[in-house]
Amino acid sequence: MADDIQRVAPALGAYTQDGLFAKVWQGADLSARDRALVTVAILITRNQTGELEDYIARALDAGVTPAEMSEAITHLAFYAGWGNAMAAVEAAADVYEERGVGADALPPVKPEPLPLDEEAENARQTQVQGNFGSVSQGVVDNTENFLFRDLWLRPDLKPRDRSLITVVALIASGQVAQMPYHLNRAMDNGLTREEVGGVLAHAAFYTGWPNVFTALPVAKEVLEKRSN
Repeated sequence: MADDIQRVAPALGAYTQDGLFAKVWQGADLSARDRALVTVAILITRNQTGELEDYIARALDAGVTPAEMSEAITHLAFYAGWGNAMAAVEAAADVYEERGVGADALPPVKPEPLPLDEEAENARQTQVQGNFGSVSQGVVDNTENFLFRDLWLRPDLKPRDRSLITVVALIASGQVAQMPYHLNRAMDNGLTREEVGGVLAHAAFYTGWPNVFTALPVAKEVLEKRSN
């Protein structure tokens, strides 16, 4: 790849080494683990599998466990689409084989779930039911049963990290309408204001500046409301 960059776009090579990896990846506003997880989530969401194996390996080296990567891919099936997750499975399988990751390192299919905030979930479900039940009861029911009463309660990926990759998936796909809910949820789950800024700055390189500038006003509104 390095030789190809020099033959085709040496300036891109310089931006990659001197800008992206030497500066952006070294930024103090986001940990190396989070940067790797964010990047993997972006590549999965955008179905950009060419470098996915390398970034999954980077994520594992940065502290993401095989169980967490498994859960991230599973989670993103719901937020980035089944086909994109299946493509990520192929990339991760090669990395896992190379590193000798076996079934004993992966989460069970039916783990003991995390506690559910019944009040918050009932409020969310009531709002969604009222808004969309007459349009698609299937969507309303599946959102409750598969996502918020199941997927989000799986313990092998912390709620903060689930929220992080969900927000990233929304940015990467340009679907910022749901960002206020999920960004607030991410911050309730432990994502800091500084880390939000770091996510946006990092994501610009992997989603493109237009997607991040589309997300910036939404993030700004959420942060301002939380400050008041």
